[in-house]
Amino acid sequence: MVDAGLGRRETLRRLQAAGLHPERLEGILVSHEHNDHVGGLAQLARHWRATIYLTGPTFDALGRLLPDRAVKRLHRREFIRAGQQFPVGDIEVTAFSVPHDAADPLGFTFRANGAKIALVTDLGYLPALVKHHLRDSDCLILESNHDLDMLKVGPYPWHVKQRVMGRTGHLSNHAVSEFLADPEGFDGRARYMVLAHLSEQNNHPAVAQLSAEEALRRRSPQAAFCGQLLVASQRQPLGPILL
Repeated sequence: MVDAGLGRRETLRRLQAAGLHPERLEGILVSHEHNDHVGGLAQLARHWRATIYLTGPTFDALGRLLPDRAVKRLHRREFIRAGQQFPVGDIEVTAFSVPHDAADPLGFTFRANGAKIALVTDLGYLPALVKHHLRDSDCLILESNHDLDMLKVGPYPWHVKQRVMGRTGHLSNHAVSEFLADPEGFDGRARYMVLAHLSEQNNHPAVAQLSAEEALRRRSPQAAFCGQLLVASQRQPLGPILL
């Protein structure tokens, strides 16, 4: 499992909806310490015996944000660092740095049975290092957080809008479309391209999908994307993707 922003009951509901069972869970990877990614971590750690994988700076940040009793529940942990490869069960995980306003934020790739999945959300832009890790993915899960026009006229205070649009904020639909249209950035190999972490206030699934589809049409026939484009919902799991 990557991150644990939801409580135990909702996490169980979504696992069951996807046909998954918590007793098979061997590890929880923590990308960074923001509440929507760790809000349920202590609760899940109390009930499940999965190891928690996170960096030292992220754990220190959690220590400042969570009550002491919650931090004590995270005793079954293993410290990782950006650039490290490590196994979780039969999956080889690679952690890499992403630009976000957190202590030590990470993206991840996963390899097993000849397939590669890349997952990266919560980043303000796509540096060359991140693009490198996203290449050769069979399934790419990438943030498409906000529509710039919707964000500018939306309900957030101006300082929050500046944060979201900043270099350590969140990816816009436009930033994602520029990446998807560029064969030097996105190699187009993915069988599944999943747009994730959409804002409910500053984006809409149809808007994000249309932006991505327009970008993919700009690719040359030699670099055409032949996979499936999916948009993840905040409310319901997509269901298993078979690779």
